[in-house]
Amino acid sequence: MGTETVIESGVQERLYGACDYYDAESLLSEDERRVLARLRVFLDAEARPLLAQYWERGEFPEQLARPLIDLDLMEPAELTGPGATPARGIYQGFRVFELARTDASLATWYTAQAGLFRTAIRVGASAEQQSRWMPKVIDFSLKGVFSLTEPEHGSDIAGGLSTTARFEADPDGGTWVLDGAKRWIGGAATADVLAVFARDVNDGQVKAFLVDRQAAGVRLEKIHGKTALRMMQNAHITLDGVRVPESMRLHNVNSFKDVAAMLKAMRSDVAWIATGIQAGAFEAALSYVGERKQFGRPLASFQLVQEKLARMLGNITASLSLVVRLTEQQAKGFYRDQDSALAKMQTSLLMRETVALARELAGGNGITLETDVARFHADAEAVYSYEGTHEINALIVGRALTGESAFTR
Repeated sequence: MGTETVIESGVQERLYGACDYYDAESLLSEDERRVLARLRVFLDAEARPLLAQYWERGEFPEQLARPLIDLDLMEPAELTGPGATPARGIYQGFRVFELARTDASLATWYTAQAGLFRTAIRVGASAEQQSRWMPKVIDFSLKGVFSLTEPEHGSDIAGGLSTTARFEADPDGGTWVLDGAKRWIGGAATADVLAVFARDVNDGQVKAFLVDRQAAGVRLEKIHGKTALRMMQNAHITLDGVRVPESMRLHNVNSFKDVAAMLKAMRSDVAWIATGIQAGAFEAALSYVGERKQFGRPLASFQLVQEKLARMLGNITASLSLVVRLTEQQAKGFYRDQDSALAKMQTSLLMRETVALARELAGGNGITLETDVARFHADAEAVYSYEGTHEINALIVGRALTGESAFTR
């Protein structure tokens, strides 16, 4: 039964089969699974044939952007109509998982809006600002990106953030002047606004601003020469005397603690991405060893091959268990830095082993884009580092365990 049949007849088959060994998918409602099946049809038919070509060229397939937006995945009609159950955290997690099992850049591109930027508005904007902006965020009529990392500050951004904001009073409520630079900002070139975090020179606290991408003093440069997430367009952003009205400041961001509240909510998305990458690599490797023959028989029939497949499945199953439980806790309003940090740390660590095993199973062909394995193997390295490196997330967990901070002062 193909996915199209699954949609037409009601979702009867499991979507995730072999890679979801303990059937975490069963936590989804039929409507949620139907939306995810619709996404899979699009990804398999429209996206997958383009991925190797655009990955090698280092370009994002822009022709996929509008159709992907039009799938209405953020708050789909099936989950928001009369009598429907609203889109739940478990659906949102599997939405990221489905994108990532196809391609990490697609997942990163979509979560830049649905995860990072939406969280910036949900957590950082005032009630009045949210009522004005959130509907536009959901339908992508206001596209934005999360601009925190700087050229010289990543892991030490909490204390090291050096982009500055200076307030100037005026009859219209005041204007802020921003100076500095941001780096590794994915999707900036096609965004309408940049959610820029800067340090107020008056009180030394971090504030956040929605900056028009085309404002005077904003300069974007594409980062070239990447060996991971090649389709995702990352930018180096320079801010030179950029003027932003007070009305475009996110009024609920008044210190880095408010930024940290966003990060602990967003890390769960990255853990889902790391888990989805493992699923994609596993499925590609499983398909390969079933078709490839050596010594007169399928690779899948060899003991060492089966041992590697079993280890990969164990990693995926453990990762799914982590992200599902984390998502369930967050759905109850239970957010802790150490919980999202642990999930991001561990799923990324397991992801590294899983994609390496997938590459081993495909042998020499595992370094070509033809098998899909090479793409997952390379892209995993970027996911391993962003939204907090392994070490930073480990120290967040360690601080919670011991009550002692081991961060460099």
